[in-house]
Amino acid sequence: MNAVAHRPAHEQVLEWLAAVPDPEIPVLSVVDLGLIRDIAWEDATCVVTITPTYSGCPAMQEISADIRAALLAQGIRQVRIETRLSPAWTTDWMTEKGRKALKGYGIAPPAEKAIDFSGISRQNTAVAVPCPLCGSSHTRVISHFGSTSCKALYRCHACGEPFDYFKAH
Repeated sequence: MNAVAHRPAHEQVLEWLAAVPDPEIPVLSVVDLGLIRDIAWEDATCVVTITPTYSGCPAMQEISADIRAALLAQGIRQVRIETRLSPAWTTDWMTEKGRKALKGYGIAPPAEKAIDFSGISRQNTAVAVPCPLCGSSHTRVISHFGSTSCKALYRCHACGEPFDYFKAH
């Protein structure tokens, strides 16, 4: 491992972090999931600020360790991971690439924005959740709780298959 002679640009560090997978949904990177809130330098220390998908997320320790390992592998010797809980994470922070990766993995991405245009209140309208397998919007919720707290379980009436839906929040 070579020592970094200079501070890599924000975009370079972000590119390296885009290779760090989410441990629960490995087709998503921590960048595509929207967990990276800030990348800054304090002297020779790279400070990465992350926001968990929810405050009790059991994967945050592993995510922090993976971020640290990815940056150390690029020669950044001093890394500090900070956690920011406010503002709370929202699925609105997911990238379009991440939403497409979810769909390709068989998980329906959030079908609506979690926050309205004012950035204050949630939308309360009923939304059709398209099946990630066949594309039909003729689906129904089976359980509001799926394999993780951020997902609900749906079934498609067109193809008959069950699928996870990544709930907007």
